[in-house]
Amino acid sequence: MNTPASEHTINLARNPCRIQVLFHGHVIADTTSAVILKEAGYKAVCYFPREDVAMEYLRASAHKTRCPYKGEASYFTLARDGDIAENAVWTYEDPLPAMEGIRGLVAFYPNQVEIHRVDEDDTRHDIADIILHTDSGSGRSQQEHWPANVTAPLN
Repeated sequence: MNTPASEHTINLARNPCRIQVLFHGHVIADTTSAVILKEAGYKAVCYFPREDVAMEYLRASAHKTRCPYKGEASYFTLARDGDIAENAVWTYEDPLPAMEGIRGLVAFYPNQVEIHRVDEDDTRHDIADIILHTDSGSGRSQQEHWPANVTAPLN
């Protein structure tokens, strides 16, 4: 999608890759439905569907800005575990017609959060597998050598 002004192009494209946003180590967004906005000479911006964002950590702020190509942006302050990033997230609730593809999606300032792609081979390991493959140097698993240090909860 391009804006009408030929000297200022804006392209929107769906990104099927898994992308996460972390705020002080906490996952705030996790999606495979991101929209990437490429505008003129600016860096690409990743927009996230709200259903893939932990919106409970975002609070609407009074801050607003206006873009002649996209419309009025509204902002959110991000707060989690005592860490606060004011106006770190923005959205276009009612964008200009050419930017309908970002309506209601949210974007994060990359200097306030960590935005990264999650690769397909980025698998999490089960703790039992980690214990099983941890050894003392003898080459044998320590799993059977270590007694449990917790008991099952009583009902």
